[in-house]
Amino acid sequence: MAQYVLTRLLQAILAMWAVVTVVFVLLHAAGDPIAVLAPETMTQAQRAELAHSLGLDLPLSAQYIHFLGDVLHGHLGVSFYTSEPAMTLVLQRLGVTVELVVAAMVVALVFGVPFGIIAALRPGRALDRTLRLVSVLGSSIPTFFLGILLILIFSVEFELFPSSGVGDWRNFVLPAFTLAFYRIALFTRLIRTALIGELSQDYVRTARAKGLPTIVVTLKHALRNALLPFVTAFGLQFGQLLGGAVITETIFALPGMNRLALDAIARLDYPIVVAYVIVIAGLFTLINLAVDLMYSFLDPRVTYG
Repeated sequence: MAQYVLTRLLQAILAMWAVVTVVFVLLHAAGDPIAVLAPETMTQAQRAELAHSLGLDLPLSAQYIHFLGDVLHGHLGVSFYTSEPAMTLVLQRLGVTVELVVAAMVVALVFGVPFGIIAALRPGRALDRTLRLVSVLGSSIPTFFLGILLILIFSVEFELFPSSGVGDWRNFVLPAFTLAFYRIALFTRLIRTALIGELSQDYVRTARAKGLPTIVVTLKHALRNALLPFVTAFGLQFGQLLGGAVITETIFALPGMNRLALDAIARLDYPIVVAYVIVIAGLFTLINLAVDLMYSFLDPRVTYG
């Protein structure tokens, strides 16, 4: 177990190094930060001084080596615009993004798992067909369109929830449902398909032959095995939302780290972009490790090689 965790951590470090290297190359290929930072009235000498102060006058290879050293020491630089530590700015925004993603995943679980169980218990029936139709609809609606639609209905028409900003839990209701809608559809389909397969297994027939109630056979025996592919999808969706909720954060004017990263990319403020990528890569790594460990809890037959 310890060896497995150590191996995964080493793999995570290599993956993060690769990610940071790719980001460094792409940001420098995107354009010259001095052309963006320096006002038009700045002289050539002042531009050169600014580039020197930021270390941008060094050869690219030297910038890369210095950059890796700073990352290893946890010094990710300061924002070109605010002169604040990049990592501090990202972590300040991380809380809003995590609250939004956790709320969305809770909503997706509360609706998606029961819907999948109900559909699996009545395959081919009217309720199953209705849920499958709803899941297709949920997978088809673009996030930006759904967000705007929810604002028009619940904020503008009925004035039930705020349409923007952060203050209390009511601010997260509409963005959480916006992000959760697709996940509800996805989880419903995953649970339904996996559970139908498990309910046809011999151990389920044996449990039923022993007289166990259907609800016990379904929830205690079949559902546990059906959760294995679901856990993988849940972990991937959680990680994807942490780094992919930029549209929802923008529509609802939430000060999350995805909006911060988007603004930083537009300004070529790459210390913030790098800090953002490292945070996302670290969170994704932890989520994947948690998913792997969850396998052994759900299925004792899973071993760590």
